[in-house]
Amino acid sequence: MVAKNRSVLILAAGKGTRMKSNLPKPLHAVCGFPILAHILKAAQALNPAGIGIVIGHGANQVKQTVLDNSAAWGITAPVEFYEQTELAGSGSAVKAALPFLQKHNNVMILNGDVPLLQADTLQAMQTAFEHAKAGALVLAVKVPNPAGYGRIVCGAQNQFEKIVEDADADAETKKICEINSGMYVFNSAALQKALAQLKPQGPKHEYYLTDTLALIKQEMPAVVFASNDYEQALGVNSREQLAQAAQIMRARINRYHMDNGVTLINPQDTYIDAGVQIGADTVIASGCYLLGNTQIGQNCTLESSVYINNSIIHNDVTLKLGTYIEESEVAENCQLGPYAHLRPKSILKKGAKVGNFSEIKKAVIGEGSKVNHLSYIGDTQMGAGVNVGAGTITCNYDGKNKHTTVIEDHVFVGSNVNFVAPVTVHEYAKIGAGSTITKEVASQGLAIARSRQVVLEKKGVKKDD
Repeated sequence: MVAKNRSVLILAAGKGTRMKSNLPKPLHAVCGFPILAHILKAAQALNPAGIGIVIGHGANQVKQTVLDNSAAWGITAPVEFYEQTELAGSGSAVKAALPFLQKHNNVMILNGDVPLLQADTLQAMQTAFEHAKAGALVLAVKVPNPAGYGRIVCGAQNQFEKIVEDADADAETKKICEINSGMYVFNSAALQKALAQLKPQGPKHEYYLTDTLALIKQEMPAVVFASNDYEQALGVNSREQLAQAAQIMRARINRYHMDNGVTLINPQDTYIDAGVQIGADTVIASGCYLLGNTQIGQNCTLESSVYINNSIIHNDVTLKLGTYIEESEVAENCQLGPYAHLRPKSILKKGAKVGNFSEIKKAVIGEGSKVNHLSYIGDTQMGAGVNVGAGTITCNYDGKNKHTTVIEDHVFVGSNVNFVAPVTVHEYAKIGAGSTITKEVASQGLAIARSRQVVLEKKGVKKDD
């Protein structure tokens, strides 16, 4: 249910100079999703009436990325964009979204570079704000070493008193470990009034959103919500911080899966994206990458260095060393590898096997069929119970177009066979080793398409019949 009194404004206009990238900072990925996507998903958990995003650097790219992907990210709240043309501090960023503030009674303001933010923290902030009937709430985080940060000073019942910069703090104030996260909840009318009173500060003549707290508390309660999980407020401003955020998020993701019955042999060397689902009693060895919207069933075994991207793996599947799967589906009881490769749009049906150094591309491998050794099967419809010998190739490309090979149920294919598509082999047929098949093979037929063996001897040539 949409919460009519709730809205979220995300400040994502910064250039991110230290990233040294042509890609806008909010679009850099952490565990499979852009930084901004993580924040949007956390905001959506509040069921807000609207989400506003203040954009600036790379505005068109940020906007289009959100529009193209918001449904896939699970964002159902209406999203509006406001461009900050003058980069003059956080207060200036919020001023750019005044039309958004005028639409909503209350607004939560989040930074656009904090991918580790948790939905339950936002919910707790919102609840505390509503309970206090406050004009403003600031999220304070307790850090192990607050040196260099401004301290938040609280009064009774978590009332906001002031923010004291580190350089101005006395010895007693420096003992305070709570610092400003830069994230807030405001009464919109009170915030609009305070924004109009802001004056430029510092050598850059910037407008600071923090200054609104002192103005608002003159007329309405301003409260502090404290969290011990300071990692949620860690901003990403450099490649090093991007890597640190990814490391923290991976640890969270891995812990979640282990808590739900998945065995990770070496969690520190296992890379699982935020959108991945894994069933209980699956065992995952070191060096595996599970990316995108991958789904893995129960009782699966993933040996070392398995790579899976945007694929569905059903129950009781074994993926041996170095198996690589992208945009494909593997049914229950299948076995792949070592070093098997499923390219996009490949489907393995129940009990199928794809073995050493075999590659499958846009093909269906039927129930119980086997492609065990050093083969390439592309653009192929393969039935059940087919046995494919080593070195088999489907020659699917004629230089201009791709063509389909059809291999029906229970066909036996000898080693080193070439199927020149388009071609159909009907059920229970047998293909002799070393054959190049260019024509249809009848049901239960035997096809041998190779030259007779020639043996050169000293006294002449002998042909073996």
